[in-house]
Amino acid sequence: MRKVAIVAAGGTGGHMFPAQALAEALTERGWRVVLATDERGAVYADKFPAEKRIALSAATYRNGDPIGMARAGIQIAKGVMQARAAFKVIDPAIVVGFGGYPSLPALLAALSAKRPAMIHEQNAVLGRVNRLLAPHVQAIASAFPTLEKASSEVLARTQVVGNPVRPEISALFDQAYEAPTGDIRLLITGGSQGARILSELIPEAIARLPEALRFRLKIQQQTRKESLETARQAYAEALVDAEIAPFFRDMAGRLSLAHLVIGRAGASTVSELAVAGRPSLLIPLKIAMDDHQRFNAKLLTDVGAAVVLAEDDATVDAMASLLERLLSDPMGLTRMARAAHSVAIPDGAARLADLVEQTAGI
Repeated sequence: MRKVAIVAAGGTGGHMFPAQALAEALTERGWRVVLATDERGAVYADKFPAEKRIALSAATYRNGDPIGMARAGIQIAKGVMQARAAFKVIDPAIVVGFGGYPSLPALLAALSAKRPAMIHEQNAVLGRVNRLLAPHVQAIASAFPTLEKASSEVLARTQVVGNPVRPEISALFDQAYEAPTGDIRLLITGGSQGARILSELIPEAIARLPEALRFRLKIQQQTRKESLETARQAYAEALVDAEIAPFFRDMAGRLSLAHLVIGRAGASTVSELAVAGRPSLLIPLKIAMDDHQRFNAKLLTDVGAAVVLAEDDATVDAMASLLERLLSDPMGLTRMARAAHSVAIPDGAARLADLVEQTAGI
């Protein structure tokens, strides 16, 4: 019988996609993988390479809400009992958690049954669930070399493995960056999640660029549905060649052609920009838990691979000024691209799989 790994993740794609990359790496090594998640995680699990899924009860709560905390506690306790019953049948060699409350019941069940357990933190700030579990699990993996909110004891035990990225993104690591000489290809991501800053402010800012620069632009922009026509009209009036859509499927192909990327600073975005070696202008999500997007962006800004514009400072004039400076300096863009490559970990999935096997005693 092949060894079984329980991969516990859910809630958001930020947790599920790295978990999927690990599952793919383990499957290639001959492991059987079982996904433990909740209803929200199941939305992202259509391509997850698991032979079985365990639906576990879980819930989150707000600090200072005793009733919500009590209800969440009951749901989590229920999820722990569900996980322990499933583990008796599956007999996993290890349980790997990716943070978020859907991972909590599975990891608590593993710890209470003295089964090997480990966590992976995707962000540069240790999340609440991982913060709770880190002192008790056998191994801690992190995506970033810095890990805010982690104790000195936890940091001493943490291994930096990077964020697992999709194979098509990893393949971009060996592709050299070519500075713009004619057309300038600009890729704008993240707008599909409803951010007006990305969906509406950027087209307005681009419209204010000098005419000679605007005419060279080839824009590909994700934007929220209600802003599609506004963005299209702004680009049309500015005589800018632009492709606007709520979602792009071939992100690796688009990223490979981009001269500059504008977007948020989620963990996967930052890691993929580093692996692809692409310069970027990042606008961290202001309301992100523990301001983790700002800390994520530091991986790139500390080496000069990205420029950060805070939401509070993101005006049309500020964006236009930054874009004009960046897009008018092809050698500067090349230096940023090389700097991004310098902090990349293209084999994050393999490194994480190595740590899983080591922790499981394989």
